Amino acid sequence: MSRFPPPSLSDLPDDIREKILQVQEKAGFVPNVFLALARRPAEWRAFFAYHDALMLREEGQLTKGDREMIVTATSAANQCLYCVVAHGAILRIYEKKPLVADQVAVNYRKADITPRQRAMLDFAMKVCQRSHEIEDADFEALYAHGLNDEDAWDIAAITAFFGLSNRIASFSDMMPNPEFYVMGRVPRQK
Repeated sequence: MSRFPPPSLSDLPDDIREKILQVQEKAGFVPNVFLALARRPAEWRAFFAYHDALMLREEGQLTKGDREMIVTATSAANQCLYCVVAHGAILRIYEKKPLVADQVAVNYRKADITPRQRAMLDFAMKVCQRSHEIEDADFEALYAHGLNDEDAWDIAAITAFFGLSNRIASFSDMMPNPEFYVMGRVPRQK
C-alpha cells in the first residue's frame, strides 16, 4: 500500500476509526489514503477537514464532477498515480462517462468536456504549473464562461491542496486500491 506501514484500525483514535469505517461502509473498501495518513492523527484531521471544505462545498458553480476533474488533470500533471486513479474513478461516476478520466488525465484539451470545463482546467493547470504567471486575462477567460472570482478561488484552492496531496502520495509510494481501477467503468456489484 505504501512505503510507510499504516496503523491498524484498532490503534486509531475513535473519531478517525469511526470516519474510516463510515467510508468503508459507503465505498465497500477503505481507500488507502485514509489509512496511510492516519499514522499522524492531527495531520489526518486537518487534511480531511480541508479536503471536505473544498470538495463538499455547496456554494459556487463548480459541480462535484468539475472538482474531481480539476484533481484528475492536475494530479496527472504532478504524476501522482494514486490521485489520478482514485479521483479519476470518482470523476467517471459523477460525470457518468466511463472514458472521461482517462481523457482528462492524458490530455484534457482533447477530452470530451464542455468549453466551460476546458476554461476551468486551463486555469487549474496554470495554477498547478505556473501560478506566478496568473494575470487578469486568466480570470477573464473564466468570466467568459460564467465563472466568477469565488469559482476561481475554488479552482486554485483545489489545485493547491491536491498539489500537497500528490506529493505526499508520491513520496510515500501510496498505491491506489484495485477497486478504483474499475469504478465507473463497469456496473457496481451489489
